[in-house]
Amino acid sequence: MEAVTARARVYIACVAVAALLCLLPPPGVRTPWWAVALLAALYAGCERVARSRFVGISHPAGTFYPVLLAGAFLLPASAAALVVVPGALLSHAGRRPVALRRVWRAAQLVLGVWAAATVHRLLGGRDAVAVGDVPYALGPAGAAVLAFCLVLALLDGGILAVAERVPLRRAWRGLVARSLAPIAVHGLAGLMMAVLWRSPYGPVAALLVLLPMCVSWWAFAQYHRERAAHQATIRALVQAVDIKDGYTRGHSERVGQASMMIARELGMADERVEMLRFAGILHDVGKLGVPTRLLRKDGPLTPEERRVIELHPEYGHEMVRGIGFLGEARAAVLHHHERLDGSGYPYGLVGRQIPESARVVAVADAFDAMTSTRSYSRARPVAVALAELERCSGSHFDPVMVAALVEAVGRTGWHPAVTADDEETRPARVPPPGTPLSSRPGAHR
Repeated sequence: MEAVTARARVYIACVAVAALLCLLPPPGVRTPWWAVALLAALYAGCERVARSRFVGISHPAGTFYPVLLAGAFLLPASAAALVVVPGALLSHAGRRPVALRRVWRAAQLVLGVWAAATVHRLLGGRDAVAVGDVPYALGPAGAAVLAFCLVLALLDGGILAVAERVPLRRAWRGLVARSLAPIAVHGLAGLMMAVLWRSPYGPVAALLVLLPMCVSWWAFAQYHRERAAHQATIRALVQAVDIKDGYTRGHSERVGQASMMIARELGMADERVEMLRFAGILHDVGKLGVPTRLLRKDGPLTPEERRVIELHPEYGHEMVRGIGFLGEARAAVLHHHERLDGSGYPYGLVGRQIPESARVVAVADAFDAMTSTRSYSRARPVAVALAELERCSGSHFDPVMVAALVEAVGRTGWHPAVTADDEETRPARVPPPGTPLSSRPGAHR
């Protein structure tokens, strides 16, 4: 429970209270309890099957919306919202606190289904479903799906803004666009279920609609399994680097986090944000090809040793260039030590010749290096490190990336950890004040 802020708890409580109010049936409205029980059991069963070994969906977004939307097209709003409760409260929570996350998910879906059912009824959709007029039913069903999607996006953006203090405009950016297409497909399946349910063939025929959806779900699960395998590969590479270079243990993960902060601040799509996280995590994987004695050397590097160290971006690129899912992260691994003025390595690229992903990782890498204690320097305060990045902005680093990091850190803060295993037993070599960033001992790291 410690991971959830007080502000987020209050927000979730307010949403849960609103959901409870939606479950109250209006006076004079008859609730078909048998249909509610059947759809609720069907939804809970689908959620259970989705997490079974056969399907294996562990992603919290793997909710079976066709059943919920079919309920919105068939039942009064309060009854349709009730279909959500058993399955949502028993669903996969992903992370702790489990109970709070389940309550949040249930309340969110209750409000979404209630809004969809209300819009559908007001537009005459239930009458069209009852007589099987599919062409006319498409309009109200589409509006209901849009209402459902908008409510989910509104609540998701709200919890992001409250829990992580993300500006509302950025928290809501792209949520509807990303979710509308898949939810629309689920809505079409839900409409087919509702029409068949009202047909002479009854609820049994409606269940046939779920067969193709289960196949698509299985494909969705395979996609997530593949992503899990990708992340396991990345973790193994990073652990190998951490074992080889104990001074920078944890550095890769923090560079990935800082790269993600920059990408989000720039408004990049989620796919690119994730790619840049991978780029930050893997940027130093080429150290596996560098002799350990050089990585752990306490004294100054000779010119020849520095040249060997400066080969690590090329080693890293060779290691990851065959991993297709990394995309432009591979360019970041190769070019994250390039500088805007051409003084970097391995190729001395200038300005916009340096890939954007590499410019992001370069700023994140330098920032974490300055805010972490190493054998060759003590950690600097965050404000001092950001000031140094701004001083080198335009010559070493892209000013846009530096400004994005400054803005993100100013809003969310930064909590670096000591990365050296034995930082207390090794004397820190603090460079003289005013020494340029690129000429500091260990700047290659």
